[in-house]
Amino acid sequence: MNSAVSIIWFRQDLRLNHNPALVAACKATHVLPIYILDDDTAGPHKMGSASRWWLHHSLAALNLSLDKALDVYAGDAETIIADLCQRFSVDSVYWNRCYEPHHIAQSQRIKAQLCSQGVNARSINGSLLNEPWSVLKKDGSPYKVFTPYHREASKIEQPIALLPAPILPAPLIVDPQATHLEALSLLPETQWDAHFHELWTPGEAGAVAVLNNFLCDGINDYKDGRDRPALKAISRLSPHLHFGDIAPQQIINTLLTIPDDQNSEHFKREIRWREFSYYLLFHFPDLPTQNLKPSFNNFPWENNPAWLKRWQQGLTGYPLVDAGMRELWQTGYMHNRVRMVTASFLIKNLLVDWRLGASWFWDCLVDADLASNSASWQWVAGCGTDASPYFRVFNPIIQGEKFDSQGEYTKRYLPELKQLPDKYLFKPWEAPPEVLQKANITLGEDYPLPMVDVKESRIKALEAYGIAKGLNSHGLTD
Repeated sequence: MNSAVSIIWFRQDLRLNHNPALVAACKATHVLPIYILDDDTAGPHKMGSASRWWLHHSLAALNLSLDKALDVYAGDAETIIADLCQRFSVDSVYWNRCYEPHHIAQSQRIKAQLCSQGVNARSINGSLLNEPWSVLKKDGSPYKVFTPYHREASKIEQPIALLPAPILPAPLIVDPQATHLEALSLLPETQWDAHFHELWTPGEAGAVAVLNNFLCDGINDYKDGRDRPALKAISRLSPHLHFGDIAPQQIINTLLTIPDDQNSEHFKREIRWREFSYYLLFHFPDLPTQNLKPSFNNFPWENNPAWLKRWQQGLTGYPLVDAGMRELWQTGYMHNRVRMVTASFLIKNLLVDWRLGASWFWDCLVDADLASNSASWQWVAGCGTDASPYFRVFNPIIQGEKFDSQGEYTKRYLPELKQLPDKYLFKPWEAPPEVLQKANITLGEDYPLPMVDVKESRIKALEAYGIAKGLNSHGLTD
């Protein structure tokens, strides 16, 4: 009789459906399902506060799906897995691949360690449509621009048959030495997450519900509506994708069941933009910390701590920026259009290093993802591979008037401006005294005056860019 014992090591794949590593593990007679919180290996990239909140609840949901048999641990994954293999006479360990540099290095070490112990170790792709090494130029080098990457990836992409949740061997192995989920201390000590439960349902069931709601409602106006933060034309799937509550293959296959139009095609493109972020991180592992354009190493950042704090608190005096930063704090999320505006304001109007902004987002976002966060900040800064030109500065006044013309989004997070007419909402300092009085607003008290002048600060930013590039006042190399 086969009495093989397999470990399924859950990582960023907290689901039962379309989980190839879980399917492989369940071929054994006995299965030990584990999750390891390994902060030391992650180093500076250990999960931020909002992500830890999500992780707690997603693990709780997974534990219920596994009949409360999920074993959780905190510590060095190599040591913990080696110990489990010895104590339970494990012959195979399965996991789905992660693509962050520290995860790749860790997986290589664990594979080598297990092989030396005579244990079969297998990692599988469970989170990407195309693995990073499968899409290359003819000369074998990686793409640095999204459009040609997208074109080539679409060519080689193959239809994937989804894997249903496997029949779990009963009973699953429960390790009496495992810790309890609460002992991981993932939840905040202070109740800053009070509104999170109203907005989010982490876990596999929550992900499926979000996808279905989006396909019934939001996707019909996705191409144009996704830029308008007051509308519901966004999927809000990003945290579910990061933690693996759902796989991109599941989303793509579900999209095949609805009409193929410009909205669904644009959404597929966004899924592949996520893939491109992982692609960049794999081929350029310094993406989170190093400018991919070396010229930016000479950029004269000012990094004013007081200005950074005002930006973090949503007290810049520019309503769209402040609304976005307050949405982030209150919900663990920020609309994508507004993310670009807030990031541009910090980098180009305040001359604060993009890495400081990325760090704040990393701590506050429930969908904080090392690949997407790093690639997106470098894109806005203009220092990445596929980057917005540095001289493109998102004007927060124009962006607000264009994408939140009725002020619904901005006033939701800035209730102190609710009575201000739309004409002045994104530039309250231009409102006549009688208008401000009628709106019960005293600038500098009820709402801050602008930190900087957007036109003057833009000019200053371009001058700083010229210094970094070695350009003279005429934009020519000295």
